Amino acid sequence: MAMRMLEAGGLPIVTDGIRSADSANPKGYYEFEPVKGLDKGGDTAWLADSRGKAVKIISFLLTHLPESYDYRVVFMRRDLGEVVASQNQMLDTRGEERGAADDRTAELYTRHLEQVERFLRQRACFEVLMADYSAVVADPGGQAARLNRFIGGSLDVARMAAVAEPALYRNRRA
Repeated sequence: MAMRMLEAGGLPIVTDGIRSADSANPKGYYEFEPVKGLDKGGDTAWLADSRGKAVKIISFLLTHLPESYDYRVVFMRRDLGEVVASQNQMLDTRGEERGAADDRTAELYTRHLEQVERFLRQRACFEVLMADYSAVVADPGGQAARLNRFIGGSLDVARMAAVAEPALYRNRRA
């Protein structure tokens, strides 16, 4: 949702369109294949071409970004029970086996997120905006304005807010 909001607001995005929308994510994935090689010490020349643009990078790979650039990170948080439920639903739909028990998975995610957040706080090259998925769905206008201020204040907030679709928030906690 964050990538869609940034795109709707007028920020150029970096995506290759290889992974298409599906029932788990009907609005698409906004992925860029070279990002997946960050942890393998691969080519990062694409970062120079990405300046001033939005690039989706999962939390695990943030720690592999070179410190030779400055980054503004919009870190979208979501209730971990909802994340696990969403992943389980996607695996079930694909007919794939689930991994660890839900409680164990949530525990591992919690530990991982704590490590990544600590890493981001300790590196001067990262400026971070913590965003809460449920808050964005509940108050898209306010959260879009907050995101716009973080990015620099030149985005179309109304168009950003229009992207938040409560109907796509399917695995929310009761």
